[in-house]
Amino acid sequence: MAQYKLDPTHSAADFSTRHMMITTVRGGFKTVNGTLTYDPQNPAASSVEAVIETKSLSSTGVEQRDQHLASPDFLDVATYPSITFKSTKVEPYSGSEKAKITGDLTIRNVTKSVVLDVEFLGETKSPFGDTRVGFTGTTKINREDFGLTWNMALETGGWLVGKDINITVDAEAILVV
Repeated sequence: MAQYKLDPTHSAADFSTRHMMITTVRGGFKTVNGTLTYDPQNPAASSVEAVIETKSLSSTGVEQRDQHLASPDFLDVATYPSITFKSTKVEPYSGSEKAKITGDLTIRNVTKSVVLDVEFLGETKSPFGDTRVGFTGTTKINREDFGLTWNMALETGGWLVGKDINITVDAEAILVV
């Protein structure tokens, strides 16, 4: 069983949601750290733990929106400095480089079980002499399940901010043992 450390310079956590029910807003976090235990011969024995620094929120394209997302209305980064994920089960798809990874996602001290659809992208030797693996994973959560309930009703019906949040995690990990 090999141990890896997520490379924060080549890993990202991105999100998207509906804005005013008619368009999609995207954003992300710059700092993702964590560890990965990976056994290509027995992927079901693998595990992952990740920490996303909430203060590294960026990329929605509007500084005022980033500040609002960082405020107590949403992530409250001053009180909750991280979002965490810890896997509890890995279910590989037979004959595939894909798996379902179930784990505990914690946002604002609220922990819920989520399932990520994950694809193994490969392993390579880097020009720096180390071995790296890459994965991408996606999931969808209801933000209100995590206490992120701020919203504004629209005159025409509906809401300013969608409840469903699509999450994509791209991870590159460096072999350490």
